Amino acid sequence: MTIIQIVSAQRCSWCGEPVEAGDGFRAYEPAGERSAVFCRLEHVVPWALKGAHWDAGAEPPELDGEYRCSECDRALDDVRVDLIRHRGEHRIADHFCGVDHLSAWAKTGGRWR
Repeated sequence: MTIIQIVSAQRCSWCGEPVEAGDGFRAYEPAGERSAVFCRLEHVVPWALKGAHWDAGAEPPELDGEYRCSECDRALDDVRVDLIRHRGEHRIADHFCGVDHLSAWAKTGGRWR
């Protein structure tokens, strides 16, 4: 008997653990069409320190509204990093000038400072 396991989870870009569709964090760089997945917010920090290795070819979700950096409050355009928190069916978005501001924000607890 052959058992085929279908893997629906993505893997954390830092630790490699599975991250289900309704859980974790997804980072997108729309201008570069790149993404990264994290099982925990804390994994953004060592990932950024080691050089922010992105996966290519990801399509970011459609986001509406004005983009402002969650770290410095600067107005943003397509050159930004989006971090989407997946909580079940809910999606919570934050935006950043770049990986440095994403990492600084994550170091201080993100939205839960």
